[in-house]
Amino acid sequence: MLTLASKRKRDDGLKGSRSAATASDSTWRGSVRDKLLVKELTVTPDEGYYQGGKFQFETEVPDAYNMVPPKVKCLTRTWHPNITETGDICLSLLQEHSIDGTGWAPTRMLKDVVWGLNSLFTDLLNFDDPLNIEAAEHHLQDKKDFRNKVEDYIKRYAR
Repeated sequence: MLTLASKRKRDDGLKGSRSAATASDSTWRGSVRDKLLVKELTVTPDEGYYQGGKFQFETEVPDAYNMVPPKVKCLTRTWHPNITETGDICLSLLQEHSIDGTGWAPTRMLKDVVWGLNSLFTDLLNFDDPLNIEAAEHHLQDKKDFRNKVEDYIKRYAR
């Protein structure tokens, strides 16, 4: 916020007339929106299986945002029941229509997405409704080996 405020102050100081400042405001607001709509973010879980990993996500914010959710893809290869190795994510918050009623709503914001992604590595970790069935079955069959594979992936891909 301080960076954006200082940019606006600097931009306003560069514009001499009132009409130039007004014209600049509409351009400035558009560029602020683009800056505020996060393109890439990092999640670093501080507990659970994925503790110590840094997971990069790419977000694509559609023109119809807030009416439709952003599209999010995990850029970091991970062994996770709700994230495929190619980066697809199973998180009801990112669904326009979800069966459980916890999907996207126009009142949601990108900070809710960040919270959801972070929780996907801790309290929202779901082995019962997996997207990566192989990872979920691995956990069911051998929790210790599952943990070892997660740690190996973190060492190889999430540092």
